[in-house]
Amino acid sequence: MEAQAEFHSMIASLFPPQGQWREYDFFLLPESNQIIELSNGVVSMSPGPSTEHQLAVVKLTSHLDAFVSSHSLGVVLTAPYDVRLFPGTIRQPDVLFLREEHRDRLEDKLLNGAPDWVAEVISPGTREADEITKLAEYAQAGVPEYWLIDPENKTVRMFVLADGEYELASTLAEDETAASPTIQGFEIALSLLFP
Repeated sequence: MEAQAEFHSMIASLFPPQGQWREYDFFLLPESNQIIELSNGVVSMSPGPSTEHQLAVVKLTSHLDAFVSSHSLGVVLTAPYDVRLFPGTIRQPDVLFLREEHRDRLEDKLLNGAPDWVAEVISPGTREADEITKLAEYAQAGVPEYWLIDPENKTVRMFVLADGEYELASTLAEDETAASPTIQGFEIALSLLFP
C-alpha cells in the first residue's frame, strides 16, 4: 500500500500544481474517455455521469443530430470532445452544435473556437460549474445559445447571448417543448429528456 501511494505521488509530481496548468500541459495528458477540462490553470475531472444524465444527452443528441443532418446545417458533437473556448480554457460540453460555415474551427482532435450552441446536463457534482463558471466562459467565448438541462428539477433554462452576456430566454418544465432561438426550427419535447 505504501509503495502504491509513493508511485501515485511520483506520477503527480510529473504534472504542474493546480492553478499552474497551461494548454501545453493539458494536451500532454493521454487520451481518455473521461471529461477532463482546463480553466484558470486548474484541471478538473468530472465523475461518471448518472443514468438520468446519459439518457438526456442521448435523447437530445439524437433529436438535434437528426434535425441538423436533415437540413445540412453543420455538425453535432458530444463529450468527451475538447473545445478551446479561448486561450487557457478547454471545456467538453455535453452536447454542441457547430454551423457548417464554422467547420474550419474543427481541428484534428479539437474545436478551436466557440460552438454555435451548447448544452450541459447538470449533475450534482457539476451544478456550480455549469450554472456559474461555464455560463460566464461560454458567454465570454461568444457561444450564442446555452441550454442548462436539470434532471433533478426537470427543467431546461435557455440562455441567449446579448451584448456579450447571457440573458435567460426561458425556463421550461418537463411538460413543455423547447424551441431553439438560434437553431431555427429545432424543438424538442422535454418529456423526452426526463423519462
